[in-house]
Amino acid sequence: MIHLLLKWILGALALLAVTYVVPGFRVVSLPSALVAVLVIGFLNMTLGLLLKVVTFPFAILTLGLLFLVINALMLMLAAKITPGLQIASFGAAFIGALVLAVVHVVIEAVL
Repeated sequence: MIHLLLKWILGALALLAVTYVVPGFRVVSLPSALVAVLVIGFLNMTLGLLLKVVTFPFAILTLGLLFLVINALMLMLAAKITPGLQIASFGAAFIGALVLAVVHVVIEAVL
């Protein structure tokens, strides 16, 4: 349970860190980041998983880059749902998805 809570908090901090790296990507506060991480996680577990399963053959052809596009779309959808998360464009969402993927790989390696 503590592991899950730690991943949730680290995910929110990673989302806040993306705001400093990616122009056009904005999270208002830490509580907004915590809610946004929950929304992004829920979207990735439901709609994102469905899209990844359906587009898996194309993802193989694009060497996994299609998964980044799907993650960017999930981020944009989460920005529409979550009041404290703002993403200016698809490019910002794509770079944000890339940075978040790298940060999550590092978090998983440390934990």
